[in-house]
Amino acid sequence: MREIGGRYLLNEEAGRGGMGVVWRAFDQLLHREVALKELTLTGEAAAVRRRVLKEARMAAGLTHPSIVTVHDLIEEGGRLWIVMEYLDGLSLHQLLTQVGTLPAQSVAAIGQHLLAALMNAHASGVLHRDVKPANVVLTGDRVVLTDFGIATAEGDMRSTSSRGLRGTPAFMAPERLHGGPATKQADMWSFGATLYSAVEGQPPFPGKDAVTVLAMTQEGGYPPPRRAGALRPIIEGLLLPDPRHRLFPDQTAVLLAGLRSSNYQAAM
Repeated sequence: MREIGGRYLLNEEAGRGGMGVVWRAFDQLLHREVALKELTLTGEAAAVRRRVLKEARMAAGLTHPSIVTVHDLIEEGGRLWIVMEYLDGLSLHQLLTQVGTLPAQSVAAIGQHLLAALMNAHASGVLHRDVKPANVVLTGDRVVLTDFGIATAEGDMRSTSSRGLRGTPAFMAPERLHGGPATKQADMWSFGATLYSAVEGQPPFPGKDAVTVLAMTQEGGYPPPRRAGALRPIIEGLLLPDPRHRLFPDQTAVLLAGLRSSNYQAAM
């Protein structure tokens, strides 16, 4: 068994993505399971290291039940490892792969937790930049937004050029696909695309790369959500192409709370 940082024993690979590999591991000091993200670094090493350190520190500063907890950052053998809490559950993407779609009422409940996480991050000046079903983990009693590995400080223009575009195109706001900066409203578009995917089974613009998704957005609107019910106006308000007209976080929170309250009263 491989040991990292003289403390963490790697057990098995738990996931893989563009930013690296996530391992299930055991913390020998505190006797608990953790997740270790082994980061894949590309480009000029010193610059990448500085950026990763900055982003890990920002993520570690966030404290919220719906945000994954970052415990530690390790540099070893020329690699960087982010140590996070281990979440025993399915990602929203995995769940949708199994069941296809979710009822609108369940999606509204998930949405409230995710929005609370985003608003907490935004209040700290941190933008996520990759909100999508694969980065939402559902445990027995929590909905957790994970992978702040490409998060950025609001207003940091150096990490938002079109040449350095980072994120998942199908869940990326149109203005970012055009090379615009990451903003709170761009995160809100991604949040809306995540809700859309949960009720419809696929994102509004299901292209696999930025060029394809950008072409789809220019060809016309996305298919209206057919299964969203009372959630439809919220989703459509989040997916408006102009970020100035898009629903803002506080507006969305009020609408989601009202929707869930109505559903609760109807169920009584």
